[in-house]
Amino acid sequence: MSKLPNVTSSIFSVMSQLANQHHAINLSQGFPNFPVDEKLLQISERLLTTNIHQYTPMIGLPALLKKVAFLTEKNYQRKVDIQSEMLITSGATQGIYTTINALVKNGDEVIILDPSYDSYVPSVKVAGGLPVRVSLNEDYSPNFNKIAAAITSKTKLIIINNPHNPTGKIWNETDFTDFEALLDLHPKINLLSDEVYEYISFKHQHISVNNRPKLINRSIIVSSFGKSLHVTGWKVGYLIAPENLMKEIKKIHQFLVFSVNSIAQHAISEYLDIVNFENIAKMYAKKKELFQEQLKHSRFEILPSEGTYFQLVNYKNISTKNDVDFAKELIVKHGVAAIPISVFYKSPSNKCILRFCFAKTDTTLIESGKKLIQV
Repeated sequence: MSKLPNVTSSIFSVMSQLANQHHAINLSQGFPNFPVDEKLLQISERLLTTNIHQYTPMIGLPALLKKVAFLTEKNYQRKVDIQSEMLITSGATQGIYTTINALVKNGDEVIILDPSYDSYVPSVKVAGGLPVRVSLNEDYSPNFNKIAAAITSKTKLIIINNPHNPTGKIWNETDFTDFEALLDLHPKINLLSDEVYEYISFKHQHISVNNRPKLINRSIIVSSFGKSLHVTGWKVGYLIAPENLMKEIKKIHQFLVFSVNSIAQHAISEYLDIVNFENIAKMYAKKKELFQEQLKHSRFEILPSEGTYFQLVNYKNISTKNDVDFAKELIVKHGVAAIPISVFYKSPSNKCILRFCFAKTDTTLIESGKKLIQV
C-alpha cells in the first residue's frame, strides 16, 4: 500500500520535459542557467586534489558550522551554539523532511499556508501527520483569522515560507507581531520557517525568525546554500533550532544521510570568506528589472515580486483557459515554459496566474521576452 497514493511526477518535471520536447525556453524550474562564480570553481578545483573525501562529522564540517554561526550573528544578531543548535543538511528539502519526520507524530496536524512549496504535504503524510491547508490573502499576505480558526488541540507545527515561493511575498513587521500574538495563545505549537531565499529580497529587507526572540525557542529555520550561492545541484543547506528540537532532528538525520557531501562543505566554507550576499541580491534585482522590462509591452499583467527569483504574471487579458492548459499552450505554441500557480494549492482555482523564474542569463530573459510579447 502506497504512503503517497496521489503523488505522481511533479509539475516541475512535467513542464521541463515538455519544454525539452518543444525546444522551449525553460523559465519553469527554479534553478539558474548561468555559470557558478569563478572563484567558487577555483576553490573547488583546488580542493579536489586534497584529502577531504571522507565523512565529515554528522552535524557538519566544523569550519562551515563556524562560518554559518558567524553569518547568522552578523546578519541577524543571533548567537547560535554550533554543537547543539545547528545542522548541515543535504539541501533544504532534506532539512524540511527530516524536521517534519522528527517532530510530527501519527495524527498530528500541520498547518501549511497555500500556495505552498510542494515538498511540505508529502513530508507530513509520510510522518503520519495531517496537512491542514490555509489559504493566504489575495495579496499573499498571511490571514491570521484563518490560521487561528485552523488551530486545534492536535496542531503540532505551522510551516511558513518567507520570502515566499511561488509568489515572492515577504512578511513585514506587522505580520510577525500578529503571528507572535497568535502563537502566544498556543505555546505547544512549533514553527518551521522556510527561509531559503533569505538573501534575495528587493525593496523590503527580509525579516528572519532569527530576528524574533519570541519565536526562536520554538522554531526550526531552514536555509539553502544552493539558493543563496546559485549552486542548486550541490544540495547543501542547514537548519538552526533550539537544542531540544535539534536533538530530535539529528536522530532522524543520522539515519537518513548521516553526513553531507564533504567537498561541497569544504568549498562553501572557504567561499563564505569572500562572497558578498548583498551583491547576490543586487544581481537578482537587475535580472528582475530586466525581465519586467521585457514584459512591459506584453499582454501579461506583472504582479509584485518582493523577493526570491520568481515573477508571477496574470494572463486574464490573453486567455480564459485554466493555468495548467495555458502553461502547456505557452510551451507548445510560443516556446516558453512557466509553472501554473494552481499546483501550489490544495483546491486549485483558475486564477490565470503563472510563475516564471528569472534566475537566467540576460540573453535568456531577453529572448523569452521577445516570445512573450507575441502571445
